[in-house]
Amino acid sequence: MFESLLHGISDRKWDDLADLYAEDAVVEMPFAPSPPARLEGREAIRAHFAAAASGPLTLQANNVVVHDTGDPEVVIAEFDYDGQVSTTGRSFRVSNIQLLRVRNGQIVSSRDYHDHLAIAAALGQSQGPRSSRT
Repeated sequence: MFESLLHGISDRKWDDLADLYAEDAVVEMPFAPSPPARLEGREAIRAHFAAAASGPLTLQANNVVVHDTGDPEVVIAEFDYDGQVSTTGRSFRVSNIQLLRVRNGQIVSSRDYHDHLAIAAALGQSQGPRSSRT
């Protein structure tokens, strides 16, 4: 399920991604600088991905490490996104950690620790931390 999510994001298959989530899934993004930091339900998740689809970012997951948790429902992964802003050509790298709970073949919950400030900086929206680059 995690690999399907990463491939869908990297391949910009935004319309397909919400279907990976359960109807009542919850996605929390504790490091998001602005709302929504919590998405409740597949339709809210679908709207989130639709907004991403209209944006200028392309993201490619690299350096993926999936940790064994001992719980077959839980996936903990560390990875980088190498990104590019299509409107400016600016490239950047952000580090990420995701904790997913998968049940019956669908993501039921996710805690996404992305470097939102570095992404905002790449988009020219704020001054981000050291992890952004040109």
